[in-house]
Amino acid sequence: MASNPTLPGSSSQEQGLYEQDIDPIWMSSRTARQIYALGEVEKDISRLLSLAASSMALLSLPQTDGPEDDLPKGAERSEKFVDVANEYFERLDSIHIAIRSSLAHIRQSRIAPSAINAPPPNFIPPPLGVGLPSTDAEGASRGERGLQEERVERDAWKGILDALTRIKEARDRERGEGAGSSTGS
Repeated sequence: MASNPTLPGSSSQEQGLYEQDIDPIWMSSRTARQIYALGEVEKDISRLLSLAASSMALLSLPQTDGPEDDLPKGAERSEKFVDVANEYFERLDSIHIAIRSSLAHIRQSRIAPSAINAPPPNFIPPPLGVGLPSTDAEGASRGERGLQEERVERDAWKGILDALTRIKEARDRERGEGAGSSTGS
């Protein structure tokens, strides 16, 4: 069962060791810890599905095993199934507790349901992540670019501005030096 800093029953030593492996940003607030815990739940769910697949393979007849399956035979197979099933239910229990904890946090924080609404039907997210609102204050439509794309464009424009500023300063220096040398002769 995966350790989780928000789960009850974890000793303070376990929590201390666990928190050392986590980026400090995830320990900065209760909300950050809850978001991190939900990320761990997502990993636990993928492990849960893997355990379910292993259980199904162990329940199948040994004659149907492929040579690459590497499944135990005889009594070992039953013991392995019991181990996998126990881990499955422990993982399921930890997922259940973490989701209930997150829901309790949402209720306690009194987050408006409108902030958690699902996207509209047929919504296709931009390829590089969540973007800026699709219309501005005047109702003019913006592009369908993601936030990362917007940042890349912003940085490109800043680079262009910086390069043009340096060119202008260099030309101004050349003109200043040229004007100073022609008046000095």
